[in-house]
Amino acid sequence: MTVTEEARLSTALSANGTPPVAQRWIAAFAVLLPLLAYFDTAASIVSIWDRSETFAHGFVIVPITLWLVWRRRAELALLPVRPCWPALAALLLCGAAWMLAMLGDVLVVRQYAFAVMIPLTVLAVFGTAIARALIFPLAFLLFGVPVGEGLIEPLIGITANFTVDALRLTGIPVLREGNNFSIPSGNWSVVEACSGLRYLISSVTLGCLYAYLTYQTTWRRVLFVVVALALPVFANGLRAYMIVMIGHTSNMTLAVGVDHLIYGWAFFGLVMLLLFWVGSFWREDAPAVPAAPAASAACAKARVASRTPSAPSARIAAAVLGVAACIGVWPAYGWYIERGNASPPSVDVASFAARVPAVPAFTEWQPDFAPASGTLRRFYQVGDRQVGFWLQYYRDGGGGKLISSTNRLAAARSGWSETGVAIRMETIAGRPFTMRETTLLGPGGSRFVVWQWYAIGGNVTTSNYTGKLLQTKQKFLTGSDDGAALMVFSPYDEDPAAAHPALRAFLETHLAAIDAVLAANARQ
Repeated sequence: MTVTEEARLSTALSANGTPPVAQRWIAAFAVLLPLLAYFDTAASIVSIWDRSETFAHGFVIVPITLWLVWRRRAELALLPVRPCWPALAALLLCGAAWMLAMLGDVLVVRQYAFAVMIPLTVLAVFGTAIARALIFPLAFLLFGVPVGEGLIEPLIGITANFTVDALRLTGIPVLREGNNFSIPSGNWSVVEACSGLRYLISSVTLGCLYAYLTYQTTWRRVLFVVVALALPVFANGLRAYMIVMIGHTSNMTLAVGVDHLIYGWAFFGLVMLLLFWVGSFWREDAPAVPAAPAASAACAKARVASRTPSAPSARIAAAVLGVAACIGVWPAYGWYIERGNASPPSVDVASFAARVPAVPAFTEWQPDFAPASGTLRRFYQVGDRQVGFWLQYYRDGGGGKLISSTNRLAAARSGWSETGVAIRMETIAGRPFTMRETTLLGPGGSRFVVWQWYAIGGNVTTSNYTGKLLQTKQKFLTGSDDGAALMVFSPYDEDPAAAHPALRAFLETHLAAIDAVLAANARQ
């Protein structure tokens, strides 16, 4: 192609579709607006990457996304910038979701809402053509949101079931209680680190990236991701079984310390290597790009002839302003609501202790909950049995959350573990009462039955999700997210039902006093 033809082609591209550099810089600035408006939310994501090994992969998500965008720069340069106005409505809805999550203090929803705003901003300002070309890189950003802790308990259960069943099939007798089990050579427990959540997250993230780069057809990509999702769950169960077998056959001298973790990651690395190796047999390379200058010029001329021109700079600037308005209104309103909670009144739960005489503590166990604005821990004698009562009242600025995935009855490495969870219905003081019943196993074989519930705005619930909705509603209407976590517990020897009469009698006698304390602290 001659110099004259190159000049004509360049002029045609500018006139028919390729926007000036200034326009692209204006549009690119809009992508930074969610980060500026929701900086605290973005910082919360990074802080979780930093403190949690499970989500440390988040540090490479943004660089990989930028690389995926960069490798398509030639194609993007030929696509027009035409704002998509309906995307502004989607941004408004996304901001509203962030706002509701802020009221209910649901961090993961706030983080997802922030992450989704970035692809929506690209769609709103750059338009459908560019957003379609970047659909995977933009979606890949969502892997940076630290989510998945809710899967820990189900994964622990799956791993424990697989390990116990495999041991029995091997002919080894197993005595199981919850996620703890004993075999002739020693005792084992499937804990959080054994859940395989890190393996699962890493496998799915790498699997999606590998499928995108290796395959071209949708069904192959979906099939590979499904395998990358199922394989680590199976492999983690097999890993746990093999660790127990190594410990069993070595008389508990191997795979019981640091080598336990080293073996786990080495096994996972081998499984992933095999997955990618097998997947490479069905790879599909992208169609080759014409290399000849004449072919490239013809391709470019064809695109020029068929392409919609880019929008004027004024329209792009208007889209940027629209994005700023749609995402900026929610942090402003959130600041307005939170302003009234800068100095919340103090919490007084000691009045219950004054009404009900207590006895000395019969256990050192306590739930692993975030610090509360007011805490009451007392022990009582009910007939011939001992009963403990725990109340934690949460209020704005108290330092912790009432409902959180990190709030647990059995703290990690405390020696306590949950052996069973169920929802229990009781009739207390003539009214139906629903509680979450958990059985705990502690050091020395100590066993407790714990009845737990939340009290929020005069409502009682055992559900974390219902509790969050009640907090959101209460804060939206009154500006307050007050709520309490309450527990009564009692020891038992063999049958948890032996503790039920004492727990029921305690609530029959003292539920009115508990309600009075909650009502006295509630803000109207």
